[in-house]
Amino acid sequence: MTQQPSQTTRWHLPDLGFGVGLRAKHQDALRASSTGIDFLELLSENYLDPSRHSAQHAEELATRFPMVLHGVSLSIGSCDPLDRDYLRRLRELASRMRATVVSDHLCWTGIGGQSTHDLLPVPYDEATLRYLVQRVRQASDLLDRPLVLENPSSYIAYRESSIPEHEFLARLAEESDCGILVDVNNVYVSAVNHGFDPETYLDAMPAERIVQIHLAGHRDRGTHLLDTHDQAVAPEVWALYRRLISRIGRRSTLLEWDAEIPPLATLIRELDHARALAASAAEERHVRVA
Repeated sequence: MTQQPSQTTRWHLPDLGFGVGLRAKHQDALRASSTGIDFLELLSENYLDPSRHSAQHAEELATRFPMVLHGVSLSIGSCDPLDRDYLRRLRELASRMRATVVSDHLCWTGIGGQSTHDLLPVPYDEATLRYLVQRVRQASDLLDRPLVLENPSSYIAYRESSIPEHEFLARLAEESDCGILVDVNNVYVSAVNHGFDPETYLDAMPAERIVQIHLAGHRDRGTHLLDTHDQAVAPEVWALYRRLISRIGRRSTLLEWDAEIPPLATLIRELDHARALAASAAEERHVRVA
């Protein structure tokens, strides 16, 4: 597809269309045909070493697909110093892949150099906000581009939290001048787990800061929802996605499917559904604005 620059985002980043995360299972299919896939997302940590076979394959695909980077180890919310070497290597990877977006999560993953290998939420209070504004600005400077942060799915909350998550993320984006990756499934999972309104959350996200959207599946564990990325997108999440697009217009949209990975054709069918919803919502928005 022809990439269209968005006139409603802070950085006028292109709308890349509808994409999937690059997985080894689909590499041969992607080389054979690009039908139905507009862009690819790389899990940053898997491609930092340019000598690795996986990185070389990704560079080959980058000649055919626009790329975005998505990391899981920045640990922006940790009290440890930012890992400057990691950020340098991430900047170099973005350059090699000509990536338009470099994202990670609003979370912390460990302390004292020890990783929990989990995306843990931060307290949503004024002190944490001030701390993170400086951290995000520093990370963006080291990346030589705006850092983009994703809302995490969460299963615990802090007694210290005094700011609603949606307000905290919106203020962080504005005050640190970073972008937002809205994971609609994470919004829904956290909303059910913590008892807040997902529509209120999405309506509070500053449209000009949203540069990418994630969609994924989850599982109902009875006492809570679990963000699993191992099945189709739920109807409730589709409805929230359509609502978001109706308000902000189209954004680069990625389907996450990281476990029990089906054939690429299954992912394309999910993307086609996203395309149809986005087209309908965008037309509704155009009529309403006009």
